[in-house]
Formats: sequence, C-alpha cells, structure tokens
Amino acid sequence: MKFYLIVCIFCYTFVSFGQSSVAPKYSNEFLSIGIGADALGLSNAVVAQTSGVNSGYWNPAGLARTNKWLDIGLMHSEYFAGIAKYDYLGLAHQIDEKSAVGLSIIRFAVDDIPNTTQLIDNEGKIDYDKITTFTAADYAFLLSYARKLKIKGLAVGGNFKVIHRKVGDFAKSWGFGIDAGLTYEKSERLKFGAVIRDVTSTFNAWMFTLDETTKQVFTLTGNEIPRNGLELTLPRIILGTYYKQPLGKKGIFVSGELDLDITTDGKRNTILKTNVVSFDPHIGIAFGFKELVTLRGGISNMQYIKNFDDSKKLTIQPNIGIGLHFKAIYLDYAFTDIGDASTALYSHVISLRLALNKPKNAAKKDE
Repeated sequence: MKFYLIVCIFCYTFVSFGQSSVAPKYSNEFLSIGIGADALGLSNAVVAQTSGVNSGYWNPAGLARTNKWLDIGLMHSEYFAGIAKYDYLGLAHQIDEKSAVGLSIIRFAVDDIPNTTQLIDNEGKIDYDKITTFTAADYAFLLSYARKLKIKGLAVGGNFKVIHRKVGDFAKSWGFGIDAGLTYEKSERLKFGAVIRDVTSTFNAWMFTLDETTKQVFTLTGNEIPRNGLELTLPRIILGTYYKQPLGKKGIFVSGELDLDITTDGKRNTILKTNVVSFDPHIGIAFGFKELVTLRGGISNMQYIKNFDDSKKLTIQPNIGIGLHFKAIYLDYAFTDIGDASTALYSHVISLRLALNKPKNAAKKDE
C-alpha cells in the first residue's frame, strides 16, 4: 500500500503540470521566494531601497544606484530540512554615472527524488533495483538594465528573463518574460519604488516525454497522461515606500519600508482580496550603526487560517537578520520562517556581496 501511494503522488505531480489551466495561481512561484539575506531579514520589503547587484531581482531600476565597477552577489539557502536548495549568483556593472547592467542566475531544486514507477512489474513483483532518482529544478536567468533620468532622483529599469524548468527526463519547459521597475529618491531619507513583474505575462511552454511503461502506470493509478501545453504567469505589481531616520549624531539610525504586493491571478489567501486582485502587505525595519552593523526584522504572509471550530485567526511570517559591512565586503544572515509562527519551518540564509573597484591596471589603460 505504501508503494502504491508513492506511485500515485509521483504521477499526480506530472498531471498537475500537464492539466493545469493556462494561467494558474502560483505559476513560477520560485521567483517569489527572494534573494539576499538582507532582504529576507526585512521580509522582502526592499523594492524602494534596493541598490546594487541584488536590484536585478528586486527592482531593476535600483541598479542605477550601482557605484562600483563590479558588484557580485552570492546566496545559498535550504528549505524543508535541506530537501530543497536555493542558489543565486548575481553580477552588476556600472557603465557610467547614469546607467548599469546586471545578470542574475537562480536555481531552486530538489535532488535525488525516488522514481518508483517501475518498482512493481506486471506480475506484481517488487524489484528495488528498478528504483532510480531524478531532479526537479527551476532555473531563471535575468538580464537587467537601469538608467537615471533627467528628473533628479528618478530612475527606470527592466529585466528580460529566461526561465527553464525541468523534472528529470519526463518534463521540461522554457519561458520568457519582462519586468519593469521605477525608483524615486526624494532624499537620502525618503525613497519610493514600483515594480511590475511579468509585464506582458510570462509564458512557460511545457513538453512531456513519457515512455509506454510510465504511461501505463499513470493509467493504472487513475491519472490522466499529461499533455504539452502553455502556462502563463500573470502580472504582479509591487509598490514600496522607504524612510530612514538618524538617531543622534553618532551614526545610529532606524529605517523602515512598507511594500504592497498586488497579484492579478484572482483571489488569494491574503488579508485584502477581491475576486480579481489580492493585496499582500509586508513590512521591514532595520537598526544600524554607520552601515557597519545592521539588525533587521520584518513580517509578511499575513493571512487568516480557519480552525476546526470555523473560527479564524491571523497568522504572520516573522523574519530576522543581521548584516556586517567592512570595506568591499557585505556579509548578511537571515533567520526566516517560510510558514508562520505556529508551523516553525525555519531556515538559515547566508549571502555575500562584493563591491569591487576597477582594477588599477585596467584603469591606467583606459587613461
């Protein structure tokens, strides 16, 4: 019975891809997890304040604040007791005082998944040697560009992204999309930001390759055979407001940002929602000393959960973090909860950022 359930779950995974509607909820949702321990510690409330290499992901317009010849970002995190792994590499380059380009690479994967579809033969015999493993992985490649406009404090940016999703040798997809962003810096203390992800809707074209034996398993377990198809990711709008307040004259400060995610794929379980759009606020607060040490905290994923007695309770996702900055090195840590305070699905996230000046030899050649 146990092995039968494993086969059913395995088959259902592929059917969910093949039979989903053209524009399902939570399509390409791995791109909503977030990158950079600094941002995760703030519960992803960074759209207005983001700058440097990580802006390619959060708000491409923030790349215009890149003031180094090369900005490098690295991150590794693990979820569900290390079962799922999330990796990020980012590069940003300042072209001139007004513009910058960036490249972001993201991989979210579960490796070594048992394939038990061949475990039981036609005579009902179990052969453990027929168990193989496969990887389910999502990849994203973002090419970004940003430029400051003539209006002081205003910058715009955009992403062209390529998405590749693969489930072993059974299913794969390729997708393409565009993001657009804007930032307005009224002063060092007050900043605004806006992003429209998947502006024209991002599509994933799915292709399935199943052998006859696997198709037979799908049929025997009551599952439909998945078909090639197109999956759309509808636009998401994120608005952000950031404010920073110095505390005295010793370099101590407090800052905060409020972001509002507006999804357009119908009603979601958020605190504000309609049948067409849903609104998901998240807040991040930071205390720091001269940008050398920063303590961070935030809340997100506010939603009502129904209890067994039909009563409802409000749950939130808390996050905390700390950041250290020394010369060209930024080291950040976040302790995040991907569920809410009651489920306690905590993860440790570490990210590294290097802000490098142009090599002296190269600078002399340019002169």
